[in-house]
Amino acid sequence: TRSRGDTTRLSPTLDVEHHQVRFLGDLVLNLWDCGGQDAFFESYFERDRETIFRSVELLIYVFDIESSSTETDFDHFRGVLEAIEENSPDARIFVLIHKMDLVSEEDRQAILEDRQELIAETCQECRVDNFQCFGTSIWDETLYKAWSEIVTNLIPNMNLLETHLNKFCMLCDAEEVVLFERATFLVISHATVDYNEGDTDSITAHGDEYQDMAAGSVDAAAAQQDGTLDTADDLAAEKGSAAAAADVGERAVVTGVPTTKKFRRTAHFDAHRFEKISNIVKQFKLSCGKAQSQFQGMQVRNSRFRAFIDAFTANTYIMVIVSNPAVRTQTMEMNIAQARPHFEKFIPRI
Repeated sequence: TRSRGDTTRLSPTLDVEHHQVRFLGDLVLNLWDCGGQDAFFESYFERDRETIFRSVELLIYVFDIESSSTETDFDHFRGVLEAIEENSPDARIFVLIHKMDLVSEEDRQAILEDRQELIAETCQECRVDNFQCFGTSIWDETLYKAWSEIVTNLIPNMNLLETHLNKFCMLCDAEEVVLFERATFLVISHATVDYNEGDTDSITAHGDEYQDMAAGSVDAAAAQQDGTLDTADDLAAEKGSAAAAADVGERAVVTGVPTTKKFRRTAHFDAHRFEKISNIVKQFKLSCGKAQSQFQGMQVRNSRFRAFIDAFTANTYIMVIVSNPAVRTQTMEMNIAQARPHFEKFIPRI
């Protein structure tokens, strides 16, 4: 989100502006930012058609919900779709219905759905099936959510990454695990385990299941009774045991279970949590920079849960949310450290 003062520095795009943005280290995004004024569209479709629309991986088209010339807007959109189909038929298409904050709250959903229906009809006319719509505003979490969704489409191995992230979440007895891109703190992927609110039996019930999954995990019998490690010798012994384990995604993960302790699960979740957390961490990183320090990570805790945020792979941070009080800080730190080299394989420096 932005403050009101930030918008005074924003200006409209004139004609075509070319930018390069680095994401996930060595993934360089070449952005062609095309102004939406009517005067520019003739050159887009005629003089610069092939230059702009050839070899496009991803198209982001922005509608202004306040526009008074809807028919012209959709004529331009139809022309863009035809140019994309001609020059880059495999491009993924994302449509932002922007400035939704200017629509009264009681009418917002109905107007958004109406505009989405018009967009879907236009895409169908142009035989475009691969598209996705977002209602957005710079004043709330919607634009952050849309950008996170968009950039994940540029990341290779995403399905494999999500599979391993879900396994890591379960093995850590966590409610949620989130991967953030290091520079932008956009969400890359997240995994959630749906426990029942107030569940006090899940640890005991899941203990055997976790051990079965963790074919390459440390044997829980080698850990203390509550599944945690205390001494440096214990840590060294467990690391040695983990190194000999099979590399099946759960390799070198120390679980916080089984245990017989009772506790109450934390309820899911603020729908806007990712953007809020991102803003908090980015502000804290700025504060660290002013103090000539580097941000490595943080831990936040209250009576209901603990959040571990730590530098993960070369280009990501990880956040792990845990409400089980039997999972100790040292255990979680070791899990994160041991998982790093494994996840580096699925988040390559492209």
